[in-house]
Amino acid sequence: MRPMNGIRYRNMVSGDLSAVMAVQTEAYGDGFIEGVEVIAARLEAAPETAWVAEDGYGVCAYLVGYPSMEGRMTSLGGLFRVAPVADCLYLHDLAVSPRAAGRRVGPSLVRKALAFAQDARLKSSTLVSVQASRAFWLRQGFCVAMPCAEESAKLDSYPGDAVYMA
Repeated sequence: MRPMNGIRYRNMVSGDLSAVMAVQTEAYGDGFIEGVEVIAARLEAAPETAWVAEDGYGVCAYLVGYPSMEGRMTSLGGLFRVAPVADCLYLHDLAVSPRAAGRRVGPSLVRKALAFAQDARLKSSTLVSVQASRAFWLRQGFCVAMPCAEESAKLDSYPGDAVYMA
């Protein structure tokens, strides 16, 4: 994607992992940090749905997701289960460095993901909202939804108020 506001968007590659971990540490509170081995496994499972944003200093934000089925989700620290026949794009992790705050990097990454989902003919996108992010996701067009009954317990893997949205 072409630079916007001095930010360039592209697919994540394995060489980005240390920068992604740094952004995760800057953006998330206690209990939300997922290990580099988990992020690497997710990138390997679904490289086409992992993106980074770069400014003049390097990676300043990222978004990872995977093709899934509506109602399903990944627990905190869990590995992606890419659906062989998907009907939605599950957005698992969006993190923005404080240095990119106010530059609309998060919404731009979400638009990139939603465009991918539309091009892939997936009927929806879903996520788990954490860290008081529900208002952000509502502004992106998501609504509170009910996960599959057998998936609901995964919400308990997240500290605080975790809400499934579609």
